[in-house]
Amino acid sequence: MISGVFIYNHKGECIISRIYRDDITRTAVDAFRVHVIHARKAIRSPVSNITKTSYFHLKRGTLWVVGCTRQNANAALIFEFLNKFVGLMEAYFGVFTEVNVKNNFSLIYELLDEILDFGYPQSTDVDTMKMFIMQSGPTALKSKEEQAKITSQVTGQIGWRREGIKHRKHELYLDVLESVNVLLSSGGQVLSQHVSGSIRMKCQLSGMPECQFGINDKVVMQQKAPPKEGKGKKKSSEPIAIDDLTFHQCVKLSRFDTDRSISFIPPDGEFELMKYRTTRDILLPFHITPLVRESSGRIDITVNLKAAFDMKHLAQKIEINIPTPKNASNVKVDNAGKGKAKYKPGSNSVVWKIKRMTGGKQATLTAEIELLNTMDKKKWVRPPISVNFEVPFACSGLQVKYLRIMETKMGYDDSSVLKWVRYIGRSGLYEIRY
Repeated sequence: MISGVFIYNHKGECIISRIYRDDITRTAVDAFRVHVIHARKAIRSPVSNITKTSYFHLKRGTLWVVGCTRQNANAALIFEFLNKFVGLMEAYFGVFTEVNVKNNFSLIYELLDEILDFGYPQSTDVDTMKMFIMQSGPTALKSKEEQAKITSQVTGQIGWRREGIKHRKHELYLDVLESVNVLLSSGGQVLSQHVSGSIRMKCQLSGMPECQFGINDKVVMQQKAPPKEGKGKKKSSEPIAIDDLTFHQCVKLSRFDTDRSISFIPPDGEFELMKYRTTRDILLPFHITPLVRESSGRIDITVNLKAAFDMKHLAQKIEINIPTPKNASNVKVDNAGKGKAKYKPGSNSVVWKIKRMTGGKQATLTAEIELLNTMDKKKWVRPPISVNFEVPFACSGLQVKYLRIMETKMGYDDSSVLKWVRYIGRSGLYEIRY
């Protein structure tokens, strides 16, 4: 597996060096410095093979975090471990910089001894590590009971949550966060689209509660075929087809494989329950229709914006960037009182900002651009219009169907838990060609 972990600064000096297996020597440290950091040509690939040794590196600011191996290891696993390692250091001493690394020299070596065993990754959970690796050092000897709790926390089946947690108020916060990525043609046809989503939770529950979580997944809805609805009755939320799913380690995958139910014992505090991706039946919040008229020395651009969602919702932080030619000399913008529009010569674009917009509303912007005569006779290649926004619903159509909590030892049930669910949809790469 991983034969060694190194941290270099921007000069190529090795600040941290930890070798786990005897299939590499100290020369592996110099090989990466010479062939990658001090290479004459820029190294774009995050994986480099030097003298039968594979180096996997991350660049964080001015620091290089490197893992090397001589075996046919899983590259995705090594990169995930390196990211977890950086996140663990940031949880201990804040910003991951060269000064902080040097000031926490012994702490980092302690972490490396715990999270890797003979090159095989172990637990990288922050709460687990902080139970027995303390930044200021142990202030007093722990009792046998506390030592037993630490041992069961690290080696037990539930390493992400310790026993004996108590809260005065039992609350559960759930956020459905989505990023919409779409490319539209000038005629409004969808060229590519996908939604990347994340479900984050904040758990304030006592004891060891078991939670069950349900969404309107297409597979689940087909298995539980509901009775046909009569005329005049409102239809239930339609199921969505999820392409990819990634769960937190607390989710019981065996139960999900059998009946598609998401059952888990949550960690205490904030964590990411699952990530998903879907490419079908995506609700595009905004329809944008651009119209361009070109004449000698002049370009007229008209952009029509329509909020294509329900009237009960309110979109916020809307920003539309309309590219303009580099030889634009005078730009007149009229947005008919909807938001604020301004020409920015530094970025060669017209920026149109609208604070809030109700569903079903429309707005129009016109821009008159006067062009300078230049020697360059190349035709202006129109970059796509980009849109940024935030809407209070899931553009993929995902809905939380139920969220149940079961805890028998602490004496509280599902009805006594205060639950909050919030949907936030944001723009990723939302572009329209024109």
